[in-house]
Amino acid sequence: MMEEIAEVEPLAPFRRWLDEAWKGEPNAHAMTLATTTRDGRPSARAVLLKGLDERGFVFYTNLESQKSKELLGNPHAALCFLWKSLNRQVRIEGFVELATDGGRATVRSAPGPRTSRSHSPAGPSSSGGWTSFRAALGKSLCRGRPTGPAFASCRSA
Repeated sequence: MMEEIAEVEPLAPFRRWLDEAWKGEPNAHAMTLATTTRDGRPSARAVLLKGLDERGFVFYTNLESQKSKELLGNPHAALCFLWKSLNRQVRIEGFVELATDGGRATVRSAPGPRTSRSHSPAGPSSSGGWTSFRAALGKSLCRGRPTGPAFASCRSA
């Protein structure tokens, strides 16, 4: 499985891993989003993957939230998926931007077949201050085991 990361299309192995994770993880789309404050302090929180396509990983947040302000002030971030049932974690680092198309890429919302409907943010409607961001795969996509050597396999962009 280590050679999977070397594929020309780095999202192909990620999609396979995500599909596999849905079999044992009720929230396989949960990820940690790490940003920094304006003064360089690290800040992390859990968000849900709402879309995935060749342009990147889409998640929603309130435009007035701390994470939105941090992303607008410094558009570099890291994402980390932890799938305990697979003993696997995936780290993504890259540039984050507003998803001007509303983040209409699709991702499965629960175990079962892929859904073709677009996901909307939980809570207030998009006109109520919610927006979508897209994290583009920029620096690296790394896969490793949370209990073993740190990130045993990485692919740099």
